[in-house]
Amino acid sequence: MFVSQVIGTGIGCIISPTVFWIFYQAYDIGNDEGYPAPYAKIYRGIALLGTNGWDQLPKYCLRFCAAFFILAIAICALKEVANNKTWWIRDYIPSALGMAVPFFLGSFFTIDMCVGSLILYMWSKSDRLHAQMFAPAVASGLICGDGIWSLPSSLLSLGNVEPPMCLRVFDADTNYEVEQFLSTLPTIPE
Repeated sequence: MFVSQVIGTGIGCIISPTVFWIFYQAYDIGNDEGYPAPYAKIYRGIALLGTNGWDQLPKYCLRFCAAFFILAIAICALKEVANNKTWWIRDYIPSALGMAVPFFLGSFFTIDMCVGSLILYMWSKSDRLHAQMFAPAVASGLICGDGIWSLPSSLLSLGNVEPPMCLRVFDADTNYEVEQFLSTLPTIPE
């Protein structure tokens, strides 16, 4: 086991910097485009707050922090009071940690989690036994697959490989302008 740990550590010392270099070259790390780094933004904000003081925060930030802190304490207290299984409302009290995850990780993780939860819900309604048995394995596989795809995706980005289509969501005014522009282009015969 010790030899395996030494080998794994040695390989990790080579692979981790290589993957970081690939991501650094392929994406503008820390921005919302490409490969976002939500933790980098959080730690940068903490560093600015620590060095420049409270005036770095937006105008009502401390009030919102205090209000949501009290709300989280109230939700946790309500959940503890409702811990008795005879109280039916316990299942409908949200988890304060679950509500905090989207703000900490970013929306792209939580959208995946929401879709996965909906699929698991439908799966458990149709086949409860198999859903209970295989849900952790399926979820782990999907999470690993998403993580593993980031490396080929960054390599494709380094090669300037563009996807065959692009989906963008605009507000109504911009969408109207785009449609007007596209209607002026000549049509391609099929």
